[in-house]
Amino acid sequence: MNKLLMEENDRLQKQVSQLVCENGYMRHQLHTTPAATDANSDPVATTSQHSLGDVNNSAGLFSIAEEALAEFLSKATGTAIDWVQMPGMKPGPDSVGIFAIPHSCSGVAARACGLVSLEPSKIAEILKDRPLWFRDCRNLEVFTMFPAGSGATIELIYTQVYAPTTLAPAQDFWTLRYTKTLENGSLVVCERSLSGSGAGPNTAAASQFVRAEMLPCGYLIRPSEGGGSIIHIVDHLNLEASSVPEVLRPLYESSKMVAQRMTIAALRFVRQIAQETNGEVTYGLGRQPAVLRNFSQRLSRGFNDAINGFNDDGWTLLNYDGAEDVIISINCSKNLNQALSSNALSFPGGTLCAKASMLLHNVAPAILVQFLREHRSEWADFNMDAYSAASLKAASCPYPGMRPTRFTGSQTIMPLGDTIEHEEKLEVVRLEGHSLAQEDAFVSRDIHLLQICTGTDENAVGVCSELVFAPIDEMFPDDALMLPSGFRVISLDPKLNAVDNNVTNQTLTLASNLETRQGTAGSAEDGRRPCSSTRSVLTIAFQFPFEISLQDNVASMARQYVRSVISSVQRVALAISPSGMVPPVAPKLTPISPEALTLAQWICQSYNYHLGTDLLGSDSLGGGDSVLKDLWHHQDAILCCGLKSLPVFIFANQAGLDMLETTLLSLQDITLDKIFDDSGRKALCDDFAKLMQQGFVCMPGGVCMSTMGRHISYDQAIAWKVLPGEDSNLVHCLAFSFINWSFV
Repeated sequence: MNKLLMEENDRLQKQVSQLVCENGYMRHQLHTTPAATDANSDPVATTSQHSLGDVNNSAGLFSIAEEALAEFLSKATGTAIDWVQMPGMKPGPDSVGIFAIPHSCSGVAARACGLVSLEPSKIAEILKDRPLWFRDCRNLEVFTMFPAGSGATIELIYTQVYAPTTLAPAQDFWTLRYTKTLENGSLVVCERSLSGSGAGPNTAAASQFVRAEMLPCGYLIRPSEGGGSIIHIVDHLNLEASSVPEVLRPLYESSKMVAQRMTIAALRFVRQIAQETNGEVTYGLGRQPAVLRNFSQRLSRGFNDAINGFNDDGWTLLNYDGAEDVIISINCSKNLNQALSSNALSFPGGTLCAKASMLLHNVAPAILVQFLREHRSEWADFNMDAYSAASLKAASCPYPGMRPTRFTGSQTIMPLGDTIEHEEKLEVVRLEGHSLAQEDAFVSRDIHLLQICTGTDENAVGVCSELVFAPIDEMFPDDALMLPSGFRVISLDPKLNAVDNNVTNQTLTLASNLETRQGTAGSAEDGRRPCSSTRSVLTIAFQFPFEISLQDNVASMARQYVRSVISSVQRVALAISPSGMVPPVAPKLTPISPEALTLAQWICQSYNYHLGTDLLGSDSLGGGDSVLKDLWHHQDAILCCGLKSLPVFIFANQAGLDMLETTLLSLQDITLDKIFDDSGRKALCDDFAKLMQQGFVCMPGGVCMSTMGRHISYDQAIAWKVLPGEDSNLVHCLAFSFINWSFV
């Protein structure tokens, strides 16, 4: 009943806006004269601060429209904005167009220019349908449209735009759009914001939107003498950066982001349609381009819906107090069981989404997403994929684990098609699996995923990369139901990315060394890269169908799974972070900031100095990269913490991270006392004096805790002072080794 009332309220709001605009237009027809459009008439305003009363006055709207047109043309072809070529987007024979961002201006802006083999009217039709090509556009509603003379039209439009992460609200726009043919035959579509509340989201979702401003912008489409059209696209926005957390503000102040997500996307889409129309594009599996494009749009839209979780779509938060790292929301209106089964006895349920956002350091979004695409086994749980896939084929959602399946680790990626310049790939992924049940030992349990991958060109200037996928029936029906999940990685402005915390730098440097030294990622070229720290925001969202009776179980499973994925992705991010974080010439080592290899040597040398035996074997004192590698892969959990009133961990080997169920990035948030219970802390205090006096202490077996609250037993723990070099008067940190540890 509440949903029906909200829908009725929404309809009435639209009807009121329509009647208001029609009333204004009729008054204009009855009481105004052609002088209303005389150039000598008083201007309404020169900024966006037009009163809402202007909406009731079509003459006022016409004045606003003409003013917006003049401002837009001065940006598209004039000098109203000082445009500079977008870095990395050099024009050439293979380029879609010429792209520019402002040297400086209010808000964020971008401009594009290109030649497209379509008629101006067709191009305008495509570009005006913003949800068709702008993946971040949730909704666009034309509240009213009326003629403005000489074939021109004025429209009042309400637009909703998805938030890119779980950390920020969505945005909306209340705008006037003016379409007109100029005397030289050019077709112009320009748009700008109107002041006042205007239209807005329904009451259920009002708190989830922030009103943003669209400064005069649009499309100038000129017929080309050689055929086709020349397009000038300008986007100019004020995204209200103050409405988002400070860490995200560089994203909302980035013209590059607007260029990639809107301006370049618009020109590329029109070029794509032109090539498809001319038969220049071929796709796999005999699918029509429009069908495949629809799949891509549905995947992207479903992923955005999951991230934003709008109340008017039926999403509600599940036991969220603001402190949870993983947000759980449910949507009982999205019940796959009822959609998939004609059985009247199908169980009630819905869709559950587990999502989170976090910062990553020193990782290019394109490289990370490409790695996640090619190495799914590094982060995914095959049984979770099997659970979602099985739910698409049945009228119930069995709890994972009821039919255990072994993932062979093999995945086959079958391309369906990609866009021009290959910035987006649509593909089918086949995961090979076999049942572990004896009676089904020879039954194939392959899983098929429909997947889009965007922004993976390392040489492109893209600031956003995505990997979105959904289980799909192997028959690949055009109307296949989807529950998209995936990753979005967005680069933040590097000018605010300096990392001042020494502990963070030590941890990240060590991780980079550990991983790049294991493979071929390190090179002489890497060593010549400048030392810098860049940040990206990673957003993860996974959707699962569920039955009401199993809601709590599925919620717990989803939360644990997403935490596991987060841990894996952070580990991957550290593994592929460039070794350029390490200075090309080794600096003079100090006890404050040792280089990774040096810290590993200090740990081993100090162990031998205090206990008279080798920690890693006879080679641990000889130096070389093997010390670092052997320490990282040592079977016992080895942890180091600083010497402060509240000791914080600064290093852990792989076993240590596994024991604490954390990552190197999160390690600095863990203090020594957090891993012990009261009795453990008391025992540690009793042995601490002995440790500081003789340099080491051997503690009997006991129990400690991981960051996830799980109890861990160990046979013995050894603690020792880590000395910098041969100077026994200085102590760099304390090291702990937990021998034969296991979860209880």
